[in-house]
Amino acid sequence: MSSVIREIWLLGRNRAALAALVLLAVFAAAGVAIGLANVARDQAMIERMLAGQPAEEQAVASFVKDAGYGAYYGFQPVWDPPSDLAFAALGNRDIAPAILRVRSLSLEAQLYENESANPELSLAGRFDLVFITIYIAPLVLIALLHDLWSGEREAGRLFMLSALPRARRRLWSVRIAVRIAGVLAALLIPFAVGAVLAGTALPRALAFGGLIMLACLFWSVVILLVARRGASSVVNAATLASIWFALTLVVPAAANLVINAAVPVPDGAALARENREFVHGAWDRPREQTMDAFLALYPQHAAGSALPPTFHYKWYFAFQHLGDVHVAKQSQAYRDGIAGRAAYARAAGWVLPPAGIAQAMTALAGTDVTAQLAFQQRIRAYHTRLREYYYDYLFSERPFDVQILADVPRFDPADGSGTGAD
Repeated sequence: MSSVIREIWLLGRNRAALAALVLLAVFAAAGVAIGLANVARDQAMIERMLAGQPAEEQAVASFVKDAGYGAYYGFQPVWDPPSDLAFAALGNRDIAPAILRVRSLSLEAQLYENESANPELSLAGRFDLVFITIYIAPLVLIALLHDLWSGEREAGRLFMLSALPRARRRLWSVRIAVRIAGVLAALLIPFAVGAVLAGTALPRALAFGGLIMLACLFWSVVILLVARRGASSVVNAATLASIWFALTLVVPAAANLVINAAVPVPDGAALARENREFVHGAWDRPREQTMDAFLALYPQHAAGSALPPTFHYKWYFAFQHLGDVHVAKQSQAYRDGIAGRAAYARAAGWVLPPAGIAQAMTALAGTDVTAQLAFQQRIRAYHTRLREYYYDYLFSERPFDVQILADVPRFDPADGSGTGAD
């Protein structure tokens, strides 16, 4: 115990080391606070949207006279609630919309027209606990451990200290452990406070804390291997800074470029434009052509598909859906490309531990690309149920009742099957 107290006292007397630990703790606390604020903002937006939905439906019911109007004006909320770990790993939540309002029109444009994040602001990355752990904490570990032996040698104390009885166990091991523990405390204490405030389940909090410890352990091993080579403190610091720069910035960026070149992804803007042009072009195409194509997909509505000479929502919603069908292959290729890039990035994480640990953190928090694609898939499944609900009324010519609007399928974010719930 006296060895531990001695090393803590020595660490406390080192103003530079103490300042680095305090700064790391401040950054970690700021990352957690920003994450909690983002989560609280998302939850408040979801609650506000759901609270206003009944009033909007009442307003729509006051002037809607048939199912077509109901389908056109009937926006329904879909949302991706933040997980209890989202505060620590924001992932894609700050660039992908977690809240949408969809209706029975063509879905592809609706999926992307709500994105409001500024891409240039997103380039700076997310200042969350993952960022602090992967990018900032290694620098503090380097500052604390790079001169562990070289600093004593340059001060003329190394041989004397090494000659002490059981020096490896009572001196060096304790010194290393105290310094690593200081870094872990600076990261884990703010995380623990955030987990309590966010109501994080204990097993998930422990798993996330384990990933933080794994990241620190990896960098500690790398730093100690370099520090034991016998080079000077300056050389050790330069070497470790180069390793940090390569493992956290250069190699991941190069891997990202290689993955993007190896896995092409269709232009999302071109996909949305193609969808819009097809939908708008339907006004100039023969209505019979549209209905024939639609009935090939929904033959059960053939009996009620006859159109009056004037406008009818049966035709309108038919070409809206055909707009999605027209770009279905491109849309699937887009999603497959995104998923393929994510799969290659996960594979690269096995040889780039910092990147791999960051991916594991966002996956555990449910904020990675896989979670984003799963949310979109739940929206697609729900949208299918929503528009088919109105098809039954539009093509059967059943008398309209405002109860139709009250009975529309409702989105259930907890339904992992993507089928939604009534």
